[in-house]
Amino acid sequence: MVTHRSDERPALTALPPALRASLGLIAALAALMVVVFGVLYAGDGGPGAVDARIQSVVDGAGPPWRHVALATDFLGEPVGAAMLVGAAVTGCLLLRSPRAALLVVAGPGLAVGTTKLLKPLVGRTIHGDGNLSYPSGHTAFLTAFVLVVALLATGRRGPGGTAGTSLVLAAALAAGAAMGWAQVALGAHYPTDALGGWCTALAVTPATAWLADRVAGAGRSGHR
Repeated sequence: MVTHRSDERPALTALPPALRASLGLIAALAALMVVVFGVLYAGDGGPGAVDARIQSVVDGAGPPWRHVALATDFLGEPVGAAMLVGAAVTGCLLLRSPRAALLVVAGPGLAVGTTKLLKPLVGRTIHGDGNLSYPSGHTAFLTAFVLVVALLATGRRGPGGTAGTSLVLAAALAAGAAMGWAQVALGAHYPTDALGGWCTALAVTPATAWLADRVAGAGRSGHR
């Protein structure tokens, strides 16, 4: 007769079950937006009408705000990104959650990788033909990273349903807005590039979390 330990804790899921349906729909819509903007701005080398309006406001920021933009931009650079991911992985391992640690690496990594694949396909440029701009990898990274952290926090002890989805999206929106603003303020991307990066993260990260749960579930079944 096989008995189960009563003190055994269930594994922390990467994508909380209560959020799967809502985030799945959001991911599908975000993927559609990435494609729509990609087609709309394919081959362009300048800002669209919406980009121009937003840039006229952002460009008016004084020198102190440029320092804030540079500091935010650093979080998307290799060193800054490695520091963020390293700290989060360490925290996950201390909490004995290797699946969460894997998602912290895979979620942002796949989001950024997707932007690198899309840039030559779309062919949108800024400041010359050699600078591919759509979608923004910096925006995709920070959005995906914060989205992963929010998913894990919500799955651990946060609310589910509409409240949980709202909290996760609010965190992703804040991260995407901050990095998107920094990219536009520094002249590295058009506003629609940042929106494309944000949508890329929203499309890729939930799918990565779902896949991590599927793989982990298959692994447990195979060891029974």
